[in-house]
Amino acid sequence: MAEYVASFDSATGMLRALSRYLRGRDVPMLGQLPAAVEPTVCGALAAANRLPRRVAERAYALTGWSEASAPAKLAALRSDRLAEWIVGHYPRRRYPVVFVGSASGALVHLAAALGAPWLPQTLLVPVRQRGGHPDAPRDSLRLSRPAGEAMLAANPGLILHHMHDANQDRLMIAGMSYFRIKWRRLPPAYQRFLRECLAPGGTLVVADCTLRWPTTRIADRYVFQHGAIGGLTPDEYRQGTPEIARYLAAHGSPYRHWDAPEPDGDSPEAEWGFEPELMDDLRQAAPRVARLRFADPEALSPAVADLYKSWYGRRGIPGDRLLVESFVLLEPWWTMRTGSVPFWMVFNAEQSRRALLAYLDQVDPYDEIRLTLFSHGVESPGSAPISAWQEALERARKIGVFAGVDPRAYPRDFAVFARAHRELSRVRTTYPMPLAMPLSEAEAALTARDDLAWTVD
Repeated sequence: MAEYVASFDSATGMLRALSRYLRGRDVPMLGQLPAAVEPTVCGALAAANRLPRRVAERAYALTGWSEASAPAKLAALRSDRLAEWIVGHYPRRRYPVVFVGSASGALVHLAAALGAPWLPQTLLVPVRQRGGHPDAPRDSLRLSRPAGEAMLAANPGLILHHMHDANQDRLMIAGMSYFRIKWRRLPPAYQRFLRECLAPGGTLVVADCTLRWPTTRIADRYVFQHGAIGGLTPDEYRQGTPEIARYLAAHGSPYRHWDAPEPDGDSPEAEWGFEPELMDDLRQAAPRVARLRFADPEALSPAVADLYKSWYGRRGIPGDRLLVESFVLLEPWWTMRTGSVPFWMVFNAEQSRRALLAYLDQVDPYDEIRLTLFSHGVESPGSAPISAWQEALERARKIGVFAGVDPRAYPRDFAVFARAHRELSRVRTTYPMPLAMPLSEAEAALTARDDLAWTVD
């Protein structure tokens, strides 16, 4: 079943990063290739950075297209087997805490500190698409709807969010549709994992991102979402702006605004939002169930950064290094090994940059700030230029540097996927890996905050 799932997606990348951490391993090449080949791959990707723009964009798109499934295969997908593939990533042992639900890089760092696995509710299934145009979301829906209906007919435990974002995902969706599937019922593999691996008296934590987005209802378990968090508002996606018109013209598009179905309601956001229908099963899955609610995937980042800083202080570690991560560029093992405080950003957009600066405004200055940026291949509306990111680095008292980012190539810096790990692993001062943080410490800190909610059912 792994062949259906995108390796470049948030949930998959976070699953790899956390499961490797729990096995005592870091994440070279986003956990997809052995560390031994990293220098070779890094060199090849750096060479790709120097290709002409159109050629580089085409190569980037092809890497994603190669992972997409033919529409006819979707009827053979089985959600139960996907769940078995997910739990197979983790060591089979007893855990005092298990997370289930929404994705967030900050949540990955919280789970790593607690020594806990996380089982995602949402996965991305990319589907090959012939015809259509990336700036005509209606085309994507029309062409891919039969495959979506066939998949849902075979999987009554799933909800399908067909997401189309020609802003951030422009290069990828030229030849594919993004099917984001959410479990509405707890799959048998998750149930078995909780029975066998959640320690007696342990806590099941539901990661509940409450973010919603305008959608068009296609069927009972099928919605279409135009746009996504990370640069533009829902109204800007729907109505267009002069900046969007210029962006489309620069890409040779015949459109000057996106042609999408009109929304008729809203739903949990396709990539990040928690589908509450799953909650009934989760309440029955463990004796103690806690719920961690947050407004958007990035909203956890200040709380987790503060938690790490206080944790380091109790362990005698300075806590004066900040590691700013972006999307799937996550390194929980090296974060702890270098005594870095993690601050995760959902994307490379201006709103993420503002969230980072707001956090830096509220804390004592860091001696060192390292910043890595996900490259998605285009200068999309709402993204922050490389020069704007310098402001955050200038907040450091001693060292403020990009980690693995080539400012000249960004946002077509494809070598960042190898280089970020290599540069972080070269940070000089390192510390022993800690024992897992007791849940009581994290629970006390999270309960005290007013920017999120921790409750016990």
